[in-house]
Amino acid sequence: MQLRTFLAEDMKAALAQVRREMGAEAVIVASQRAKNGGVMVRAALEATADESLPEPPAPPLSDETLSDFEEQHRNNLIRSLRTPRVTGQPQARQFDRAHLLQLLGGHRTPDAIAHDLAMTAEQSGLKDMTLALACALDRRMKSRPLDFPESAALLLIGPNGAGKTATAAKIAAHARMVHRPVRLIAADAEGAGAIARLETFGQHLGAQTIVAESADGIVKLIAAAAKDGALAIVDTPGFDPRHSRMRTAFAGIAAIDGVDAVGVVSAAGDAEEIGEISQALGKLGAERLIITGLDLTRRFGALTTALVRGPALAHISRSAYIAGGLEPLTPLSLSRLLIDAALGSADHGSPQ
Repeated sequence: MQLRTFLAEDMKAALAQVRREMGAEAVIVASQRAKNGGVMVRAALEATADESLPEPPAPPLSDETLSDFEEQHRNNLIRSLRTPRVTGQPQARQFDRAHLLQLLGGHRTPDAIAHDLAMTAEQSGLKDMTLALACALDRRMKSRPLDFPESAALLLIGPNGAGKTATAAKIAAHARMVHRPVRLIAADAEGAGAIARLETFGQHLGAQTIVAESADGIVKLIAAAAKDGALAIVDTPGFDPRHSRMRTAFAGIAAIDGVDAVGVVSAAGDAEEIGEISQALGKLGAERLIITGLDLTRRFGALTTALVRGPALAHISRSAYIAGGLEPLTPLSLSRLLIDAALGSADHGSPQ
């Protein structure tokens, strides 16, 4: 398999590069926002071009949808230009365990996690604060990004207000960017406006939206989507997975063959609560987490706790808008986020 990375000012330009240099058979396996406000796209091309596909590729996103992405990335570029940046290499910060504990405390990180991370960072022997904390996080974080071209059906589960519906739309957008057909399945028939929101997202993305009235209905819709080669994304009602009765109600759906349960939690919450919810989602069968709300908080103790105690991280979300997309998060980027935010040098500001 041939893998290449492309940098462009917007998603449409990146796709044009991929098609021009790798051909129409190339697929996008990952995309993320670049530091300069543009986009970085990772494309793959199978070595054997004569392999037949089970289903013809879905039509590309419409120009209208691409323009939504372009507008968002233009806004990102404008914001980055307006933000003062320090030239040269980032200033190294000498490791100090007491200072690191104070920093993690400012993010409202639970004491047990903060002391554990500080001890491991100290044991690493690294003199740079950012690298030492990244080393400690690397020993506790697990990462399993979604494979948008090949993912099985996805069941989004989590508490109310975590952003499951918007996350479903973002996953659909990523899948459509790699020409994967999508079925948005609304399982929250009683939620106020939930179906209408999902239908609106589906219309913008060219994805079919279907309402499932029961657990059996979900099973049948997922099977039909798999038969057609489509990615089924199930948006479920919000619930607290720490309650045994609620876990029982969702356990059967989470155990459906061919379905990956993905937990969705918000970083804009109490760290202990989010940690408990993330653990409970893992026990329910979620093997991945998508963490939303990074644009709504300046303290990242909940984010850190979810990553240390919960399932593997799939992606994070920094925006409520579909064009904001889903992003990866590495131990090093999380370390920088924690330290820069605490010292007042990140876009999010300084925790108080």
